[in-house]
Amino acid sequence: MTSKPGILVSAPWVHDNLSKVKVFDCSWYLPFMGRNSKEEFINAHVPGARFFDIDEIKDQTKGDLPHMLPQREFFGATMDRFGINNNDHVVVYDSAGVGPACRVFWTFQAMGHSNVSVLNGGFPEWAVCKYKTEAGDNTPPALKPDNTASKKAQYTAHPIDRLVCDYTQVVGNIEKLKASGGAEGLQIVDARPRGRFTGKEPEFRSGLSSGHMPYAISVPSTEVTESPDPKNPQVQMLKSPEKIRKLFSDAGVDLHHPIITTCGSGVTASVLYFALLHAGVSQCNLVVYDGSWTEYALNPHSEIVKD
Repeated sequence: MTSKPGILVSAPWVHDNLSKVKVFDCSWYLPFMGRNSKEEFINAHVPGARFFDIDEIKDQTKGDLPHMLPQREFFGATMDRFGINNNDHVVVYDSAGVGPACRVFWTFQAMGHSNVSVLNGGFPEWAVCKYKTEAGDNTPPALKPDNTASKKAQYTAHPIDRLVCDYTQVVGNIEKLKASGGAEGLQIVDARPRGRFTGKEPEFRSGLSSGHMPYAISVPSTEVTESPDPKNPQVQMLKSPEKIRKLFSDAGVDLHHPIITTCGSGVTASVLYFALLHAGVSQCNLVVYDGSWTEYALNPHSEIVKD
């Protein structure tokens, strides 16, 4: 490869190294957006890319929680079907620029696959660079959870539990924050829009309360990206490490203290996770609340704060 890649790679780098990496289109839209990510992928994508459907590659036993991490066996069997092995360098991208691809980036890392990068600017940046695209779909059909044991997987997931936290851990952390007046416990940083964080705007999911967890800090995921080229405002790029550090520090986040990232269903929480890694925060100080606000607010025992 022409240079040692980091977690964030440019379109020119991907173009020059396309034969040496495995690429996934991870585009995803909320239902109200009226767009179909799979159809858009079939119409045009980076040559050789497969479609990573976060609505399919997940824990399918948790119906109320839309994007929970898949079980290790299911993930391993799915990677087998994609032709991925443990040593491959995986590059993920999406149509947002820096969005759902970060969820897939975190999924790979949580499964012990560290050799993964995000394409900065995503497919819009690829298109602006006028690189070749292809149409069609070479993505194998999604596996059902009960089909994962049909053969021994060549891809072996090695989950890293410290990158994930669950409801019980989050509630225990909140109790620690409350007991210490915020002095002890992990910081909680929420990626949802501020209106949903404050409780002044509704959640997308009908019947789900908006608001936030006690002691949570609001840093909307949209604030970690920018459009550097006025001629191409559709291209959203990740901000520089310096700008990201200032953004979080100005919000009251101590970048030297452990952080839980959360959002609506675990997607944009992963954007904050990725942005913080890009800004130089140690992975050992970062954890994603997998069930995020959907899991928290669905529980009738959860304490919800509205500003």
